[in-house]
Amino acid sequence: MFFLLAKSLGFFALPSNVLISFGLIGVVLMLTRFARAGRRLVVAALILLAIAGLSPLGNAIILPLEDRFPAWDASRGAPDGIISLGGAFDTVVSPARHEIALNEAAERLTAMAELARRFPAARIAFSGGSDRLIYEGSSEAELAARLFESFGIAKERITLEDKSHDTDENARFTKALLEPKPGERWLLVTSAHHMPRAVGAFRAAGFPVEPYPVDYRTRGAIDILRPFASLGDGLRRTDTAMREWIGLVVYWATGRSAALFPAP
Repeated sequence: MFFLLAKSLGFFALPSNVLISFGLIGVVLMLTRFARAGRRLVVAALILLAIAGLSPLGNAIILPLEDRFPAWDASRGAPDGIISLGGAFDTVVSPARHEIALNEAAERLTAMAELARRFPAARIAFSGGSDRLIYEGSSEAELAARLFESFGIAKERITLEDKSHDTDENARFTKALLEPKPGERWLLVTSAHHMPRAVGAFRAAGFPVEPYPVDYRTRGAIDILRPFASLGDGLRRTDTAMREWIGLVVYWATGRSAALFPAP
């Protein structure tokens, strides 16, 4: 139920959706006796769309998320296991094309391949079912199994969690499957901007993990003032960042995260 509600309301967590909705409402109002208010709403929506899509706003709000957790310190030695979260597969295109289609978060999986090679004794876990309400396709875990096999990772090393729909379920279901023992060290691989919410969810589930952030979208503080060359790129960045910030608030308010803005 929470998943269905979150996905339904998630539409309005994306600035691009909200602003285009305001613009369309303005167009409708322009056909009524509220035409003046409609024109103002359309103009405001266009200006805000331009700010969200062309200004450095997206970089400025995603940067604190990406920089919250530092790169993993390998000096502590080899981990006992490595967990990768879903979100890197296109589960609709993959079965239709009979190929493994990846999206811009593909580094979650390429990093996993490198870590599996680097630490051959570590257990490998992947957590990801499907987060779609429509156009249901393959589960991410099913695609991950095929991809890991192509990487040459032995099947006996791999644990697949294929029931989760969101980050909260990633944490709870993965813990139940892996049954981590006290003192074991598990790496958590996910996008840097998603790491605060992911770590918060795993901590709330009682599963301590060591963050291994990947898939950075910015170069660092130097990008705070860097505008975007296209409206689509900027809106995508702004949407990604706002979804995470809103997710952090919702997870904390509903007890699904150990803190509002988890820290190292």
